[in-house]
Amino acid sequence: MQQKAKKQNLEQFFEEYSDWRTALATSVNDLKSWLQEQELSDNQVDQRLEHVLSTLRDDKLYVAFVAEFSRGKSELINAIFFANFGQRILPSSAGRTTMCPTEVMYDSGSMSSLRLLPIETRRSGTTITEFRGFPEEWQLLPLDTESPDTMIETLQKITEVKHVAREEAQSMGFHVAEDESQNGMRIAEDGLVEIPKWRHAIINIPHPLLERGLVILDTPGLNALGAEPELTLNMLPSAHAVLFILAADAGVTKSDIEVWHNHIGVRRDSQNKGRLVVLNKIDGLWDELRNAEEVNREIDRQIRETAKHLAIPEHNVFPVSAQKALLGKVKKDNKTLDRSRIAALEEALGSEIVPAKREIVCDNISGDMEDVIKAMRLIISQRLKNVYEHMEELGGLSGKNMDVIEHMMKKVKADKEVFEKSLQRFQATRSIFSQQTNVLYTHLNLKNLDAQIAQTKKDMEISMTTAGLTACMDNFFKLAQVTMEEAAKQAQEIKAMMEGVYKKFQEEHGLANIKPGNFSVTRYLREIKRLQDKHDQYMKGVSLVFTEQRAITRKFFESSVAKIRAIYKMVNRDADNWLKTIMSPMESQVREHQVQLRRRLESIKRIHHASDTLEERVNELEQIRDGIREQERNLENRVEAVMKVINFEQSEDRQAGGKPA
Repeated sequence: MQQKAKKQNLEQFFEEYSDWRTALATSVNDLKSWLQEQELSDNQVDQRLEHVLSTLRDDKLYVAFVAEFSRGKSELINAIFFANFGQRILPSSAGRTTMCPTEVMYDSGSMSSLRLLPIETRRSGTTITEFRGFPEEWQLLPLDTESPDTMIETLQKITEVKHVAREEAQSMGFHVAEDESQNGMRIAEDGLVEIPKWRHAIINIPHPLLERGLVILDTPGLNALGAEPELTLNMLPSAHAVLFILAADAGVTKSDIEVWHNHIGVRRDSQNKGRLVVLNKIDGLWDELRNAEEVNREIDRQIRETAKHLAIPEHNVFPVSAQKALLGKVKKDNKTLDRSRIAALEEALGSEIVPAKREIVCDNISGDMEDVIKAMRLIISQRLKNVYEHMEELGGLSGKNMDVIEHMMKKVKADKEVFEKSLQRFQATRSIFSQQTNVLYTHLNLKNLDAQIAQTKKDMEISMTTAGLTACMDNFFKLAQVTMEEAAKQAQEIKAMMEGVYKKFQEEHGLANIKPGNFSVTRYLREIKRLQDKHDQYMKGVSLVFTEQRAITRKFFESSVAKIRAIYKMVNRDADNWLKTIMSPMESQVREHQVQLRRRLESIKRIHHASDTLEERVNELEQIRDGIREQERNLENRVEAVMKVINFEQSEDRQAGGKPA
């Protein structure tokens, strides 16, 4: 029974995460609806809260499995996730099985299916990410989840290969290995080159964990990692967890070390989070002539050796038998399941990726939530301040004669006129703001980037030397960095201008002291630098002969260039949000101040014409004040509900990590 509880551990982690996400979405939705009811919201606030809800709705959690062939990778995926089918779902047998990168996910809006992208699409230079938007390019095969046998037969398609001429293989960017010692595609007995038939596969099937947002990425060995740079530069780095599978019967081989250091092992400047090493096939060490203690000593020795070779802590290495784990789950044999040691890996997987993913989600939504909460508090604070000032003003009229009241009315009218002149200056500033904004967007213009991409491609195609090719690529990275820095500089100028406008309004009209936020491109510069470092590392492992330069060019554009273009899109989106945020607080305060001036003038007019008594007007203002105070309490209650969901989980994570909550 103990094993059963452990077996549920991974599902429990995902269930808790799913519940947390739902609770957070509910509390944010409640806040959004309430703000609309109270007329505190505007288009900008609605958009930002909708962005938060969209982030929570579309949330995915990526786990990648990476190994050289014959390490039991597909078997491990079957054992952890698909034992409920009662047999192997992903093809798993001796030798090479997974021939193309395969994603396993669930999209409730689509039928259960296997989607296959033909290998010939590599010739076009279009990335896998872009091809996702062209369903007609994929071959679609339905999957009958009620019939595991039929489903298994369909999924065998991902193992398919084809034989092509050397020139054709090279035109698709494949390196052809001349002998067994080289990495690359092998020459078959018929003299042709054996390559995968498919470039990418997507399996869409219902499963409790997949339904909660889990996406499994099953990758082929070193050959595919080298041939599909989008996989190594984009997909693996963005995975929330990477399981690197080794085989106990083979030990840590040279190619294993190469895969680890070039594609998986984390950089020195980042934490070793979400990187687990699995020492599979420990059942090969089970020996009838050795007792359990001797077998365990041998497994411990292999753990030490593995940790030493990969330069990682021993507790990050998990010895398992995927085959026995699958057998134990299917046959409901707890003894075999215990001996497979799969439970420890499943628990580590859950405790590694779920808190890490939750942290990423919190980081992604925190900026929007903080800005909305700050803006709402500011509006309520401004409303209270205005009411108190109005009450004080009316209090000063008690017992005064009509001349004093008339004088007060003239003063309010004068204040209104001065404010309206300030508004005219504000509108002029908006015009300058618009011009400055255009300069910022010029730096981030995708058309300008596309022109630079086209020029770089042209330069690389006519380059006759390795040095020339490398210079073109380095120049492109440098240009991307310089453009980002120029955009940051322009954003700083916009911020300085708006600070001046805010200060002027604060001094002249007593509006709240607002500090415009910063627009930072630091994380994008780091991402460009990471891409360049990864690309440089990739280039070191490539022998640049003239016949391969075309393939190198294509790989550069499929991975690094495509990623930088995606970065530009993200920066444009962030710039949009920042520019709205920098103007929005001022616009809200201006609206509130206009309402307050009109209310003051109306009050004094009515008292002047004896249509209202002073006491009646003060009573009315006291009711408005009490209403705003109630609004303030309700806002804080709803903010507390949102923050409680976020902070409770962060506290739990800290306690789990042994740190004070």
